[in-house]
Amino acid sequence: MSKQPLTLYLAAPRGFCAGVDRAIKIVEMAIAKWGAPVYVRHEIVHNKYVVDSLREQGAVFVEELDECPDDRPVIFSAHGVPKSVPAAAQAREMVFVDATCPLVSKVHIEAERHSSNGLQMVMIGHAGHPETVGTMGQLPEGEVLLVETAEDVAHITPRDPQKLAFITQTTLSVDDTAGIVAALQERFPQIVGPHKEDICYATTNRQAAVKDIADRIDALLVIGAPNSSNSRRLVEVGRAAGCAYAQLIGRASEIDWRALDGIKAIGLTAGASAPEILINEVIEAFAERYDLTTEIVETAVENVEFKVPRVLRTPA
Repeated sequence: MSKQPLTLYLAAPRGFCAGVDRAIKIVEMAIAKWGAPVYVRHEIVHNKYVVDSLREQGAVFVEELDECPDDRPVIFSAHGVPKSVPAAAQAREMVFVDATCPLVSKVHIEAERHSSNGLQMVMIGHAGHPETVGTMGQLPEGEVLLVETAEDVAHITPRDPQKLAFITQTTLSVDDTAGIVAALQERFPQIVGPHKEDICYATTNRQAAVKDIADRIDALLVIGAPNSSNSRRLVEVGRAAGCAYAQLIGRASEIDWRALDGIKAIGLTAGASAPEILINEVIEAFAERYDLTTEIVETAVENVEFKVPRVLRTPA
């Protein structure tokens, strides 16, 4: 019996971004330098495959610093941490390495700069997400007002509506965020925005690639974790662009083949924490079931690279 033909449109860019790549390298280099175990506060990035792989190498993942012994190195995740966390590590004289993505650190610096200029911050982000918690934790309690939707803008009560600035989580939907920014600017005409877009290049590029393939496909699969903000946004962007079926999967074993019955073209992308090995695994799964034609659709070329901290570039 001949296989049904299927065209798979592979979005590019997809998968690992420079911040994720750097964070994983930091854990691997820390284990190589200090030996196992090395402790990591929170998942270094939001991907089970990556976390399990690092765990096998000797990383121990914990939720809070008080779960770490004083005499072993600890790494802070790519999402960033409140200022209180490195301060507590210093007080305990721990060796710690900050794997916060430099683009998240940029937002932290912006928040501090605006605060030092007497402006209260409004953060556009998802409540409880590690990046949002880390960014809001750069300033004293009450100095950052959180909004998740355009509707939330009507309900915040700043100290002085004339003295506000806004920042955003780096992994949001570009389109949704534009609507929230417009609502902020309408209610607070003098609000100060970032010099450069806070949503990171990788998030923006991956969303643009999904929009580009949306009108060619019957369904979209996004490889990523349920707790990965940028991966979930890719699903939303796909649906908003007209993909009636857009689904988040962790890996090939999670594909719902019955839901894809009868399709002629499918789009495939991956969130910024998903490794290429999982993308290849999904392509192979389709090749086993279909007469597969794969077409790469490239909308941007990424050549960003971030250095690891100096402490890891020197011998133990």
